[in-house]
Amino acid sequence: MITVHPSALVSKKAQLQEGVDVGPYVVVEDGVRIGRDTKIAPHCVIKTGVTIGSNCQIFSGAIIGSQPQDLKYKGAKSSLVIGDYNIIREYCTVNPGTDEGGRTEIGSHNLFMAYAHVAHDCKIGSHCVLANCGTLAGHVVIEDHAIVSGLAAVHQFVRVGKLAIIGGCSKVVQDIPPFSTCDGHPARVYGLNLIGLKRNAASSNSIKQLERAFRILFHSQHTLKSALKVIAGELKPLTPEVAYLIDFVSSSKRGIVRSCRS
Repeated sequence: MITVHPSALVSKKAQLQEGVDVGPYVVVEDGVRIGRDTKIAPHCVIKTGVTIGSNCQIFSGAIIGSQPQDLKYKGAKSSLVIGDYNIIREYCTVNPGTDEGGRTEIGSHNLFMAYAHVAHDCKIGSHCVLANCGTLAGHVVIEDHAIVSGLAAVHQFVRVGKLAIIGGCSKVVQDIPPFSTCDGHPARVYGLNLIGLKRNAASSNSIKQLERAFRILFHSQHTLKSALKVIAGELKPLTPEVAYLIDFVSSSKRGIVRSCRS
């Protein structure tokens, strides 16, 4: 059964699946699609162009899909797609893409704490956490199992690698390597996210290789290009995690953050 509070304004052109619960004073605009068993708390606004998956919880006051905060936006038709089992807490804001056909994408099983902001054209994976007042500028990529702590701000076009953790109040202006713990203003690498790696069943061999790779990357006299060659030559056969680290760093366009000891 679909439950809609009498005070809610739900467009007849919106598509709500079985089990959706829409609370008091919610606004759901034309063309919105909401999956099974998703719950929308009071005073939320879900704008045109938004698709929300199943079993999501959206808490009071969240604004989902309002137009991008981008001076280049000229009314183009763009979209915002949110996967399943996401929790979006009070007063979060999430924007769609800027250009015609542009798209902001959020995977599944993520937690967005109160007042978090996801700007236009961001790509967020699954099992991520964006803590209270965490802020993503446009075109940011957050890979699976990454954590952005409270009051941290991520510059546009930055990538945050999988299983990375960014400390609270950090200023992030370059790519964050996967599997790292970073903090500071600007953010710097402090080491490996050992807890995250163990929780995600990384092998002891993978962790040892990553520890060696991080020492070469961040605590040696090698240039970045030289360090990648040393890692590829010294750590054979490469574990999938180290191979991914090399690919991430070598493909970075903004450059990666460096060691806190630099």
